[in-house]
Amino acid sequence: MRRGPLACALWPLSLLFRAVTAVRAALFLAGWLASSRLPVPVVVVGNIYIGGTGKTPLTIWLVQALQAAGMRPGVISRGHGSAGAAPREVGADATPAEVGDEPLLIRQRTGCPVMVGRDRAATGRALLAAHPELDVLLTDDGLQHYALQRDIEIILFDGRGAGNGWLLPAGPLREPVSRRRDFTVINAPLLTDALVRSVGGGAGARAPIRMTLAGSHAEQLADRNRRMPLAALQQPGRRLAAAAGIGNPARFFGMLKAAGLTIAELPLPDHHDFRDRPFDALHADVILITEKDAVKCAQIEELRDDPRLWVVPVTAHIDGALADQIVEKCRGRKTA
Repeated sequence: MRRGPLACALWPLSLLFRAVTAVRAALFLAGWLASSRLPVPVVVVGNIYIGGTGKTPLTIWLVQALQAAGMRPGVISRGHGSAGAAPREVGADATPAEVGDEPLLIRQRTGCPVMVGRDRAATGRALLAAHPELDVLLTDDGLQHYALQRDIEIILFDGRGAGNGWLLPAGPLREPVSRRRDFTVINAPLLTDALVRSVGGGAGARAPIRMTLAGSHAEQLADRNRRMPLAALQQPGRRLAAAAGIGNPARFFGMLKAAGLTIAELPLPDHHDFRDRPFDALHADVILITEKDAVKCAQIEELRDDPRLWVVPVTAHIDGALADQIVEKCRGRKTA
């Protein structure tokens, strides 16, 4: 792992950051800071690496796996960019400005109840009050939100592993890789020995589980029923571009290139709102975008009817044993 001069200069600050986070976690564990336990099992899907690692596709996969096992999951989320801090349910007619792009995507893909709010414990209680049939809650992110007690923690990494292994601001980590967790998932095409070693997990930790994201087709944003295999998009004389306002755009671009596409790349900031019309300067016949970006583009009149925009849905592929173990742990928990 590379640790440049700037990282080394910031290393003392990272030690301070580590001490503060450790003290905060210890205060919650000792009961000096209040935390809430909900009457149903809580599964946290989070990361310690700043930026996007693929939490939303993993959450969607897990919701669908729990539904297939006969459970009734709901999802709570902070809802990045959502309006207000109070709990708010994600309805079928919600907008990204109201509830955030990721919660809206989860609601659209799974159909399960989703609620957003700054206080995840209060948000969980509100979701259970609105949907008393729910028997498990997933929190999309919120690993460091210790005010909500949890039964299962899943930490997700991608191909970057733990970066240089140092905490902020000298490195990309919010907490050390030795942090306990129930499951480690790595979103990467291949789990090398170096990658597995870098994500740690402490003594006795379970072996990491590999996750891959795959897309096989594109859907025109103006008419989602119009589909085309990715390979069919590459035609002589057709100019292709790809845009991604996600935490790690390179992962999306790499997937398209692996499908045999030659693309011009337009990386955008995570949670980009697209009202600045970033596609106007693109000289392309087809512009491929992510599902997360599509929920926002569909709300903008000039973009939702743009025939150049095609959405690439992705599906997480993970060993089904992960869902089996989570179902077993949830069903073995005593009710509060």
